[in-house]
Amino acid sequence: MIRAMPSAILALDQGTTSSRAILFDEEGRPLAVAQREFRQYYPQPGWVEHDAAEIWSTQRAVMAEVIAKVPRVEIAAIGITNQRETTVLWDRESGAPVANAIVWQDRRTASMCDALRPHESFIRRRTGLMLDPYFSGTKLRWLLDRLDHHERLAFGTVDSWLVWNLTGGHTHVTDVTNASRTMLFDIHRARWDDELLAVLGVPRSVLPEVRSSSGVIATTSDGIPIAGIAGDQQASLFGQRCTRAGMAKNTYGTGSFVVMNTGSRAVESSHGLLATIAWKLGDAAPLYALEGSIFVTGAAVQWLRDGLGIIRTAPDVEPLAASVPDSGGVVVVPAFTGLGTPYWDAYARGTITGITRGTTAAHIARATLESIALQTVDVLDAMQHDSGITLTELRVDGGASTNDLLMQLQADLAGIPVHRTAIPETTALGAAYLAGLAAGFYRDLDAQWQADRTFTPRMSESERASLRERWGRGVERAKGWAV
Repeated sequence: MIRAMPSAILALDQGTTSSRAILFDEEGRPLAVAQREFRQYYPQPGWVEHDAAEIWSTQRAVMAEVIAKVPRVEIAAIGITNQRETTVLWDRESGAPVANAIVWQDRRTASMCDALRPHESFIRRRTGLMLDPYFSGTKLRWLLDRLDHHERLAFGTVDSWLVWNLTGGHTHVTDVTNASRTMLFDIHRARWDDELLAVLGVPRSVLPEVRSSSGVIATTSDGIPIAGIAGDQQASLFGQRCTRAGMAKNTYGTGSFVVMNTGSRAVESSHGLLATIAWKLGDAAPLYALEGSIFVTGAAVQWLRDGLGIIRTAPDVEPLAASVPDSGGVVVVPAFTGLGTPYWDAYARGTITGITRGTTAAHIARATLESIALQTVDVLDAMQHDSGITLTELRVDGGASTNDLLMQLQADLAGIPVHRTAIPETTALGAAYLAGLAAGFYRDLDAQWQADRTFTPRMSESERASLRERWGRGVERAKGWAV
């Protein structure tokens, strides 16, 4: 008797510092993982770049590696999730990038955004986004200003770049979640907007076709369907099964991204939150989310390691920070590339305040962990105010979510339970779920979600208020340094 070969979904998780590939089975469990880091380029202060060719080469390598680890599994479909606003521009004829990719963290277009201020309210209404260098539109305009032969150029966020290469240059697409982060896309009508294109001076000819987040989008050169695409934070929201309005998650990566499902309604924020498309399943109408973008969280721990040298590895921050009962009055504001939600200050820079002769490396480490939790609380407060919904829990994932001290601080400072998922790879899992739904591979997804651990608040209201008040003073000192 010949048994059918078992199937799996291949998730490609292309992040800010590494490319990963993960195979998921029918229960949403990872069968194998492969990961490779790639180089970060910092040509000037505030500039961050990637080599798009290296992104593709590392992604291709980990695909081959993970498939080789489980050779007797058939790939039912591919799901893609990616660092979102990072901007890639390439030549359609050669398929080669015409410049380094400009990374989402890059701040070089701050002055361009300042010049566009007369259009700010229009951009905000149409896109749900703040007028900020974070988004792809001004990055694309910056590249186009330095290049000729625009008719040969193709623009894409990293998902588009991967699909282009996976299909041998035959398919130039993106999905609604990534398109909604470009500042060129009308999120209410779910399409590229000619007025926005005119304001930013971007020709429609360079843009990819926009597709749903779940549905067969293309077929690879090897005949495998690409059936799901979502930007990393929307994929994480889907993987965390935050499928009802009022459910929220936070992913702790290089930066942190708090996202709350708002259902069929795009909520207009008065507190610097972004309205964005959460996902679109097949022909169904899109769902929306509120998002708070925190530029530096996990990267602050990397700075303790690489910049200050007070820890050898990132996990060392937890025992060091736990060696003191509090931060000793020290406040770290890690605004290394400006401040995101709810401040949106492209000129803010990192500060450390409250240092005394008794300050130690442990106090700085603990204040750094507190800064991650406090930035998140700022965003959660804004979400509750703008949506009118009181949050009752927070689901968390990402590398820093494995830090128990940080998660307890998060619960203490937010005043709500924090649920850490049993499967930490929720971003990749969300991409797998989107692809698996389209391929008929997954059905009852909510039954698969489980918490690894729940952290409940233990901090008193007075202590919480004191820490938040001191944090607010530190933020004010960090603002506007680079003007």
